[in-house]
Amino acid sequence: MIQIYPAEAAHRFDHGWLKGSHVFSFGEYYDPGNTAFGPMRVCNDDTIAPGKGFGAHPHSDMEIVSIVLSGRLRHEDNLGNVAETTFGGIQRMSAGTGAIHTEHNPSDTEPVRLLQLWFMPLARGTVPSYATGRFDPAKLEGELLPVVSVARSESVVDIAQDMTIYLGRAAAGQELSFSQEPGRRVFIYGIEGKLSLQGEQLLNPGDSARIEGISELALAAEEDAFVMVIDLP
Repeated sequence: MIQIYPAEAAHRFDHGWLKGSHVFSFGEYYDPGNTAFGPMRVCNDDTIAPGKGFGAHPHSDMEIVSIVLSGRLRHEDNLGNVAETTFGGIQRMSAGTGAIHTEHNPSDTEPVRLLQLWFMPLARGTVPSYATGRFDPAKLEGELLPVVSVARSESVVDIAQDMTIYLGRAAAGQELSFSQEPGRRVFIYGIEGKLSLQGEQLLNPGDSARIEGISELALAAEEDAFVMVIDLP
């Protein structure tokens, strides 16, 4: 089963310093029929104005991933972590029993665009932790590159959930293939360009798809495209 959620169906907002969209219920936007997909709880496409950001706020029992698409994002937390991330960088915070952090745009001139993703952890009440990682953007070309997964490697950030986040780029006319074990879910988010899914449904920027019961997927670029694919239990 494939369910397409067009960009127009997401909750769009513009607070001046922060604008973007919420794919799932978040903050002031609540739809009881759109709160989760498996362990996935949040997919926010945010753009933060220069010099602005989120002040100190707490989280607990949540895996929080920030993927910077352009600009710079600075993170600070009460665990003593300070990091600044650009495109090619990933931040992951396992909130566990509780963590307090800030996220802001340190640039005076350039906005930062990021995807913020939240997932329920495999276990509650764990020790909070934070990690960063970098991938080579050149390796996204024509591939679905794993950037976050349950198993850490040199270019993959670990996460306390049985899942993997992939990023990939496809030139017009190129196809990206994806396969997984039966019984799992797939979440797809169109970042840039247009992609056809299984030769039928079209994904535009900001569109998302939630897929169950299909283990083999084909994403064909109608034009140069950038996409996120998440393998979920």
